[in-house]
Amino acid sequence: MVKALILTGYGINCDYETEFAFKTAGATTERVHINQLISKEKRLEDYHVLAIPGGFSFGDDLGSGKVLANKMKANIHDQIQEFIREEKLIIGICNGFQALVRYPLLPEPKEEEQVTLTFNDSGRFEDRWVGLRVNPNSPCVFFKGMESISLPVRHGEGKFITRDNSVMKQLEKNGQIVAWYSDGNGGRANGKYPLNPNGSVNDIAAVCDKTGRIFGLMPHPEAYNHLTNNPRWVREKTEGGLGLKVFRNAVDYVRENFD
Repeated sequence: MVKALILTGYGINCDYETEFAFKTAGATTERVHINQLISKEKRLEDYHVLAIPGGFSFGDDLGSGKVLANKMKANIHDQIQEFIREEKLIIGICNGFQALVRYPLLPEPKEEEQVTLTFNDSGRFEDRWVGLRVNPNSPCVFFKGMESISLPVRHGEGKFITRDNSVMKQLEKNGQIVAWYSDGNGGRANGKYPLNPNGSVNDIAAVCDKTGRIFGLMPHPEAYNHLTNNPRWVREKTEGGLGLKVFRNAVDYVRENFD
């Protein structure tokens, strides 16, 4: 049985969509409030996947995802470290991605942030569908076997930047850049708005750690759980909700390694 913990509480608002996606992919799911982990009413060790959904946790005070990251690190750090040592999966979507880089668990667990997600170049909230080109050399479990996909974004702070050029070089060397914003024809967006909706450096939309088991992305795969979610579904004649592939990959990984 694949057990996925969907974190909720304090402004997280994509938990039901994320739970639905994991359920549809074959996982047994449970929405768990952050306070239930802190009090140890629920224990992270009982699950195979930790999903941190999108939303506006703690009203985006101090920066999107910052308070949630601090709360997790101050209260359940030991649980998270053991979860990682057991080679289980962590996915952060949008606000969850922001929390992972500010913890920081991405691009790798360290004391100081190596990357961040900051205000969109457009100066406003972006709510649109974007194309993604997937890195074939990435070890990411969640995007295994994928080449490209269209997904919606909805964020005000999604611009990915690195602390310095050496961090970018490491991401490229290790294949930790999982996906770039694309032009929809197999090429990169090259910073062009709105193809790149936030101005992310090098069009980066998603990254993972070196193992491929900790993953963060700004677009919302859980919001593409049925073919009709895509506004171009008639013209593109897509088959099913392509975002579900992300969650099926996670379920397959757990079944192969823990069953």
